[in-house]
Formats: sequence, C-alpha cells, structure tokens
Amino acid sequence: MLTLEGLSKTYKTGDTALSDVSLVVPKGQILGLIGPSGAGKSTLIRCINRLVEPTKGKVVLGDVNLVGLGKRELRRQRRRIGMIFQEYALVERLTVMENVLSGRLGYVPFWRSYLRKFPKSDIQRAYQLLDRVGLLEHASKRADALSGGQRQRVGIARALAQNPELLLVDEPTASLDPKTSRQIMRLLTEICQETNLPAIVNIHDVPLAQQFMQRIVGLRAGRVVFEGTPDELTQNALTTIYGEEDWNAMRQGDQEQAEAEADAKARMAVLSL
Repeated sequence: MLTLEGLSKTYKTGDTALSDVSLVVPKGQILGLIGPSGAGKSTLIRCINRLVEPTKGKVVLGDVNLVGLGKRELRRQRRRIGMIFQEYALVERLTVMENVLSGRLGYVPFWRSYLRKFPKSDIQRAYQLLDRVGLLEHASKRADALSGGQRQRVGIARALAQNPELLLVDEPTASLDPKTSRQIMRLLTEICQETNLPAIVNIHDVPLAQQFMQRIVGLRAGRVVFEGTPDELTQNALTTIYGEEDWNAMRQGDQEQAEAEADAKARMAVLSL
C-alpha cells in the first residue's frame, strides 16, 4: 500500500508544483491521475520515487517513508517501485531481452550487469514476462526495430522484472494511436489485477481513464480537486479540473472514432474471407 501525506513541492523559483497532496493507494488498485498540463501529475509521480525531491510531506510504501532516506537506502527501496515512461526509455541498441533484464540491475553485482551475465532465474523470468506482453518472438530484436506499442510493452516487462510492489506509469499512451492505446491500457490493468499490484497512471486521455481506471484523482494547480470513481467524473467535475469545455461532445467524438475503427476492422475481416 502507498500512502501520501501532505506531499508538497515548491521549486527554488517559488513556483509550487504540488500543494498538500494526501492519497492512499491500496494493493491491487489502479489510480488514474488526470488534469491539465502543468497540474503537477508528472511531478507527483516523480516525487514518489524521489526523482524529484519533495519539499515536505511523506511518501510511505508499506511501512517505509521514502522521504529523507539516504542515497544507499533509497537505491534499495527504489527496487520496489516499477516505472514506465512516456518515451519508453529503452536502450535502442540493445535487444528486447537485454532491455527487460535491465530491470534486474538493482539486484545483481556490478560485474554481472557489466558482462550481461544474469542468473538463469532472471533470464527465465524475462522470457515469461515477454510472453505475457506478447513479445516472446521479438526477444532477440533490437529495441529500435520495434513499433511504439511494442516498445511500450518492453517497458512494461522491464518494470515487472523488478518484482515491484508499486507501479508508476507516466503517460503511457501519449505517443500511441487510439487502438494501440487501448491495448496497452488493457494489458496494464490485466497485469495489475493478476498480481494485485497497485499502480498510479498519469494519463491525459479522459475517456481512456474512465474506461480503465478503478479510481480517478484530478489535479489542478498542484492540488487535488477531484477524487472518485469513473462514474463520478461528471461534466461538472471535469469543469472543476480543466475549466469550461464541451465534455459531452468530446465523449461523442471518442465513441464515433471507436465505432469507425470497429467498422474498418469488420470490413478487413470480410475482405480476407
């Protein structure tokens, strides 16, 4: 379980990115962070694993407060947190398998990682994860030979290779087309449910968040202005988070796009008969 208590971040310039954020994310829950650009979503995720240093507050994972830990202990605790990035953060010249195994770097001696001699158990686990994300046949390909959706699947497998207790996901669909976005979100939610893994997902696509998230938190100017289920994310709530917008028209447009994709898929199936 993850607990945030009064988490705040103010930069040296005086700009406040987060202000008194308190949340609890129990095991198995998938929480979506939504809000306009500059609302503090990415900062919140990075404060949790201390890629950004909080100004004040607590980040408690299990029974350990990550805020205030020294560098050595922080490195050890970070192994408990898997991170999936918007731009994949893969080593392009390495193979898919090598990228997945990089999730084990915090667990093996330096000489093993340098020589890429990982234990057999780690290699077996990496193959299992590649099979789970549908990339087993691509294990020996270089990362730069993959599509965007495939690269994101490698990122998921790499994060899971850590055997994390928490998953942090920063805009996983921002660079993907609508169909691939839904496939990635479906894969993430299925894996979290299978492993009872809590996750925080920074997501800019509101309809996608409503479709896949169990709980949604809306940020505006660094503050939590909404917290509830997808069904509770009404037009009034969205206006509180984002300001005035024709949210019904947006939902209608998303539905029409989904129907068009389904129609195109059906036509392709007929042509292939």
